[in-house]
Amino acid sequence: MKKKTFKTVNTQFPSVDGKGIMMGRPAYTDDFAPVDALTIKVLRSPHPFARIASIDTSAAEAMEGVEIVLTHKDFKRNPFTRAGQGYPEPSPHDKFVLDEYVRYVGDEVAAVAAVDEETALSALDAIDVEYEVYEPVLDFESAKGHDSIIHPEKEVYEMFPIGFDPERNVAASYHMEIGDVEQTLAQSDVVVEETFYTQAQAHTMLEPHTVNAHIDYQDRLVLFSATQTPFHVRRILSQTLEVPISRIRVIKPRVGGGFGGKQAIHGEMLAAAVTLRTGRPSKLTYTRQEVFESSYTRHPMRLNIRIGSTKDGRLTALDLQGLSDTGAYGEHALTVYMVTGSKVLPLYNKVDAVRFAGDVVYTNHVSSGAFRGYGAVQGNFALESAIDKVADKLGMDPMALRQKNMILEGETSPIFEVMGEGTEGTAMDMESCKLDYCVKRGMELIGYEEKSPRREVSEHKIRSIGGAIAMQGSGIPYIDMGAATLKLNDDGFFNLTVGATDIGQGSDTILAQIAAEQLEVPLEKMVVYSSDTDLTPFDVGAYASSTTYVSGNAVLKAAQQMRSRLVEEAARSMQTSPEAIIYEDGRFEAEDGSPGIDLGELATKLYYNEDQKQLTTTGSYYGTKSPPPFMVGFVEIEIDRETGELDILDYVSVVDCGTTINPALARGQIEGGIVQGIGMALTEDEHYSKKGKLISKDFLNYKIPDNYTVKKLTTEFADSYEDSGPYGAKSVAEIGIDTPPAALANAVENALGVRIRSLPITPEKIVAALKESRTDT
Repeated sequence: MKKKTFKTVNTQFPSVDGKGIMMGRPAYTDDFAPVDALTIKVLRSPHPFARIASIDTSAAEAMEGVEIVLTHKDFKRNPFTRAGQGYPEPSPHDKFVLDEYVRYVGDEVAAVAAVDEETALSALDAIDVEYEVYEPVLDFESAKGHDSIIHPEKEVYEMFPIGFDPERNVAASYHMEIGDVEQTLAQSDVVVEETFYTQAQAHTMLEPHTVNAHIDYQDRLVLFSATQTPFHVRRILSQTLEVPISRIRVIKPRVGGGFGGKQAIHGEMLAAAVTLRTGRPSKLTYTRQEVFESSYTRHPMRLNIRIGSTKDGRLTALDLQGLSDTGAYGEHALTVYMVTGSKVLPLYNKVDAVRFAGDVVYTNHVSSGAFRGYGAVQGNFALESAIDKVADKLGMDPMALRQKNMILEGETSPIFEVMGEGTEGTAMDMESCKLDYCVKRGMELIGYEEKSPRREVSEHKIRSIGGAIAMQGSGIPYIDMGAATLKLNDDGFFNLTVGATDIGQGSDTILAQIAAEQLEVPLEKMVVYSSDTDLTPFDVGAYASSTTYVSGNAVLKAAQQMRSRLVEEAARSMQTSPEAIIYEDGRFEAEDGSPGIDLGELATKLYYNEDQKQLTTTGSYYGTKSPPPFMVGFVEIEIDRETGELDILDYVSVVDCGTTINPALARGQIEGGIVQGIGMALTEDEHYSKKGKLISKDFLNYKIPDNYTVKKLTTEFADSYEDSGPYGAKSVAEIGIDTPPAALANAVENALGVRIRSLPITPEKIVAALKESRTDT
């Protein structure tokens, strides 16, 4: 364990972009749209499933100010996936730029580009469409084998086997088994079997999806996009529109939140097509309704879980089988579902047998896609809820059951190898795992011994405690790569260019701190540029909790190389050997005491006086493991037994994310995730009409947590160090969202004796469960 005293790392600094954004300086995608850009508006389907029998755009095209109208007739039938993932993509290629089929209310029918928004909207009204309406698939539990085939077209395909079976409405499927689950369950003293449901959740980022495009002076297509994955966007545009990738540049400015919702193509294809065909700049910004109705949601799931145990509380078997609703298109279908198992089941690594299986099915709902937690939050809700049921059946404290069975430092799980997170023939070891400390400390902070499981505070009010543990990952091993370049400038400051995508989480600041730590310079000596496919090195983008670990390791390698180069050049200037140079805090000294030189002086000599040359270094990192962060979450609630209404009095989190590069930003990630998880647990839900139209498409009808939702957040970080991470760091972005659904469900049962098995946990469901329990007794 290579712990050390840090100078810049593990220190709180304000975000490098915070002041400028606060002062309103141009920073976001729409700030860079050309003033004469055409405004693009999209005609969207009123039907959940239909074929466009005819479409007449002549009246729209004849309107003054309309530059172009695009329909499915204007594009080759090149199927693609909007998912910004590694290549070849593990998502089916089942989307067309525009198609004769529409598969959900809000799907694209046509696009208009006009001189202003008013003209574009008027042109949409002038388009005449006749539809052949089909029976939609609106219940994901009846989707598999339904008479309505959502993707009947022959062009769609998978890039490698993922269980793609569109004729049965199956986008992907997965199955793995270690040991003999059925036999082990049959021999177990106690078996708990439960079914849980998780709902669609909207991302509700502040900045909607937005993009603008223009042709530059080199006759190249340039897009500014609020995307999490600019390099993937460039590749997908090139392949689909058949434009050489060398003729496309994608720039990601500041992004006002993504949470996975911008890990995809949303609008870029239409903006690119308009600008390529007209030669004029264009822009497309989703309305808030379009963000709700026509982008992404979290995958709704049904999860059936069985857990076996001995009488003394040793877990023997885990069996998790499910069904996931990918909506109209299969973006992230397989990978989200796999994470439901791979980032959850290893928590209890001492079982004799484990099975994980399920299908991901198409429905005529808006597509599901990447979302913070990426399947782990759904799986955690099922597993951690069921663990409390096992404890109840055993008459055992639920945290004691967890402590007896959970993964510990130095241990592993065969799931890591089977599901792609270990080298061939081996499984990833937990070289850093402070989960045992997290649980003990969390119990102290919440007052577990004094308050658990429940206390009556009045005739109708009860206070109770609920808890859950969780793990996540740090990038995708053997798939994702990040790179970084450092350039020394005169006066001794540096440009750090990274492909990594800052979407508001502060990654530019984190990566600058890593470089400044290695080069022993103040943070203000690092000027960061990120996410420009022409000018910054390659990076897969902001997803899979990869930036600190994957991109951070790339930055560290570039900085280590730069430090070596600087020492070599200082030694040459000082006429000594590199081994005789002592470098500290931006100054080079010789061991023999001869006059030294500071970094600024060396840079000036390099660029103006002696042996002139430019110093640049590039580091790349390709991970072979994904060290998990761990956490425990405890919630204390006060609940009214008559109305089912509950208040969150405190949410305690103790987190092992390795070294916190910037404790303030790490805390912000954890607490932001917790609040987002509380929203999923208690209030957020996407409601559809019987005809498949989304009802909850604005903030009046879709309730997210506010300042009154949580009375108190208590967050601490475990003293942990991951040797493979940059300065001991692991990821922190997603782990916070995982525990609230199960912790809150466990707290409700501890208070009232009823188990809510479907999210969100609403007062209406609680009251109904209480009435049912009274009827049963």
